[in-house]
Amino acid sequence: MKITITLILVFCSCTLSLFAQNSYAIKGASVDTDLRIKLHNTTISVLNAKDSILRKFTRATEGGSFAISGLTNGKFILLVTYPDYADYVETFTLDAAHPTHDFGNINMRLKERILKEVLIKGEVKAIKINGDTTEFNAKAYVIQPNDKVEDLLKQLPGIQVDKDGKITANGEAVTKVLLDGEEFFGDDPTLVTKNIRADMVDKLQLYDKKSDQAAFTGIDDGVKIKTINVILKEDKKKGTFGKLEGGVGDQQFYESEALWNKFTARTKYAIYATDSNDGTTGIGFADQDKIGGGSNNVVAIDGGIAISFGDADFSSQYNGNGLPLARSVGAHYDSKWDGNNQSINTNYKASSLEVTGFQSIISQQSLPGYVNNTNTLRNFDNYTFKEKADATYQAKIDTGTNLKFSIDGANKHQHNKITTNTTTSDGDGNLLNQLTEKQDNDYQEKTFDFTGLYTKKLKRGRTFSWALSETYDQTLINANQLSTTNYYKAGVIDSTNVVNQYKPTTNTSSVLNSNMTFTTPLTKKLALTFNYGFAVNNSSSDQESFNQAPGGAYTVLDPTYSSDYKFNQLTNQLGAILNLKTNKITWNFGSKASDVDFTQIDEFSGKVYKRTFINWLPQSTLQYRISTSQNLRFNYNGNTTQPSISQLQPIASNVNPLNITIGNPDLKPSFRNNFNLNYISSQIVNQQSFNMNGNYSFTTDQIVSNINTNSAGQSTTQSVNLTNETPYNYNLNISIGRKIAALDANLRIGLQTNGNVGYSYTNGLLNRSQTINYGSNFGLNKAKAKKYNFFLQFSPGFATSGFSLTPQNNYRYFTYQGFGNAVVYLPAKFQIQSDISVQYQGKTTSQSAVERNIWNASLDKTFLKDDNLKISLWVIDILNENQTFNRSIMANSISQNYYSTILRYFMLQVTWDFTKFGTTAVPAK
Repeated sequence: MKITITLILVFCSCTLSLFAQNSYAIKGASVDTDLRIKLHNTTISVLNAKDSILRKFTRATEGGSFAISGLTNGKFILLVTYPDYADYVETFTLDAAHPTHDFGNINMRLKERILKEVLIKGEVKAIKINGDTTEFNAKAYVIQPNDKVEDLLKQLPGIQVDKDGKITANGEAVTKVLLDGEEFFGDDPTLVTKNIRADMVDKLQLYDKKSDQAAFTGIDDGVKIKTINVILKEDKKKGTFGKLEGGVGDQQFYESEALWNKFTARTKYAIYATDSNDGTTGIGFADQDKIGGGSNNVVAIDGGIAISFGDADFSSQYNGNGLPLARSVGAHYDSKWDGNNQSINTNYKASSLEVTGFQSIISQQSLPGYVNNTNTLRNFDNYTFKEKADATYQAKIDTGTNLKFSIDGANKHQHNKITTNTTTSDGDGNLLNQLTEKQDNDYQEKTFDFTGLYTKKLKRGRTFSWALSETYDQTLINANQLSTTNYYKAGVIDSTNVVNQYKPTTNTSSVLNSNMTFTTPLTKKLALTFNYGFAVNNSSSDQESFNQAPGGAYTVLDPTYSSDYKFNQLTNQLGAILNLKTNKITWNFGSKASDVDFTQIDEFSGKVYKRTFINWLPQSTLQYRISTSQNLRFNYNGNTTQPSISQLQPIASNVNPLNITIGNPDLKPSFRNNFNLNYISSQIVNQQSFNMNGNYSFTTDQIVSNINTNSAGQSTTQSVNLTNETPYNYNLNISIGRKIAALDANLRIGLQTNGNVGYSYTNGLLNRSQTINYGSNFGLNKAKAKKYNFFLQFSPGFATSGFSLTPQNNYRYFTYQGFGNAVVYLPAKFQIQSDISVQYQGKTTSQSAVERNIWNASLDKTFLKDDNLKISLWVIDILNENQTFNRSIMANSISQNYYSTILRYFMLQVTWDFTKFGTTAVPAK
């Protein structure tokens, strides 16, 4: 009996304690005191103050009142939201002394009434996570007069923008920027970030864009493009805006830029033009070198042999090397009609770039038992013209059927004149060889691409999609080569090799891809996807070399360095993927298999080379939505890589007589396993974000280089399969962003590490190389409207590498790079701004340390009511330390390149930002 009474008392005590722990509650009412109305159905949410995880939510009654019970003690956040009203956020605490909290009447304010006001207790939500998408609210950040999207991006946690406008997000390059979900000038992201005004932006979304087919089926196909989507405010979707800018400097430097945009509810027009010789090559940081294939609609069928032609490096981008003269123009038009069921998006871009200068290369080749040192001086005069036009049409035929067609065509012309002098000596300074070479090359390329996508939602949740693409490419090269190579023994010439040839080349390629996908639900949570892919690749390569005839004309065919090949490849692919989807988990796994028939025909000899193989492509993706503010994603994929034609049976080339390549018809395919992990989290109140992403991959039967170098410094390279060893690589990125309330500043901290283990053969011996890099980055942004703007980014790191055959090449050095910008607003509409970029790489055993510090500054004066007119006096490279260098470290060699570039100059610049916006009504659907 005593035991029974005791148990009853204990049970009653626990029950009372449990009741007390769950007796915490809140109440209040949501009202608009300005309009004197109660806000029915207002969403009331209670979140943990520590991690912003949702605890409970409810909706307000018809009288606007609300009550939430069953809470525990602790610190919480009250979040009140209602359409067209500013969010209301307030922290509160529940404990034994205060088990309930009465908020009374919560005054909600229409957004349009508080554009220039500040809520007493409410704060704007800066970050929101929805699945794989991170959304940033532009209103939570400081926007200065005439700021562009690029200036807004610099304030966002996890995002870095370098001095050239290149964007990285959590360690990954952002290669696409959309405007309201649509392409804007195609494939150059900075045409949005440098063109669109920051005060037009409502939100910015960061996510991995999938292929159109994967986005429709919901099944991951492995195609991901790091993307930022810029969402405009409703009242900024109708109006005219743009910029006119011009500058003149000493040493005959100049730059000019014109931008004009006109937006309506359903139509966008835009044009631009630039002309400069100060290193500004266009609106963006890089006009993508690819001149075709800009669409992301169709997934190419995997598993074929890579077909590539040519030896010359025809680069068409300016990266600071040499003195440039650049011009560019572009136009954009997009429109929607038929109740937004049909749309068209078109772009045209053209640019020319002429670069002259010189290059100095110092390299050291370390081999078992001896060392070779090489010095190269190169003068170049390169000209490039390219143009591209594209159009995309989309139609929503009915509620379940959609069509999308894209076409683009491009034309590219380059002319390069290059003079090279190279000297190679052994470790004791004895001369081994000297090369003098002149090249005069003309390059023309024309491409045409077509892609189509048909999607259909069927009955009972089934779907069908068909993606089709055709790509045609033609390249014409006319090269003239004159080179003399002297080989030395004991300081005197032992032999000489002279090449004096005209080398015309014609390459054509036609690739047809088709991929059909069918999905069917098995249960409410399970779905199965089948796909069949078909691809045809017909290509040809006609490369000829002509020696000079006695009369001076190049008419004598050299069969050793001439060839005419045709390549035909047929691929059939089958695949199946199982997809599981619940409220918190999405998991898909499966595999594809490709059967490839490859035929190569030598038109000179009539020989036919055939190869048949099967490629396996397993994949699996697991996504776990931990909460509304936390998301975890894991991905695995494996793929077979077939050896390329140049590795199996390379076309003989004497372009560089010091480096000869031979083929290996016994090469086997390699197989790569790749694992990815990504975690993102955000907290609303303290504007904190956390992102972690990592990657690990390893390869079996990897194709590696076998290099044999003789005593005269001449190298012969052949590709071979690696056996008994497994190369691997990895990387890990962690980034944290947080609002520092005490400083009213945004802080970003990042940590990175990456490394790899690789193998190669040097003179028949296996060389193991291991590289490990450690890095970090710190970013701080503090701004106050029309007062100041400070931005600082610093990234120190440490690099290590070791080589088993050549330990003398092992290195350990410190490195850093940084960028800072400051703008201070002075009385009488004056401004002082300055930016500085620093870069440093420590010394190695054979190379000295390199350092570059670029400091620019200006004095500005603005005019007009909204400061839209600005006159600036710039000093570029105040310290006169600009130099471009590039360090490359391989298994048995290390090289350091220096280029001529633009040094210190002064410039007077005038900028006019013009805007005219009207009110935009929401278009009828």
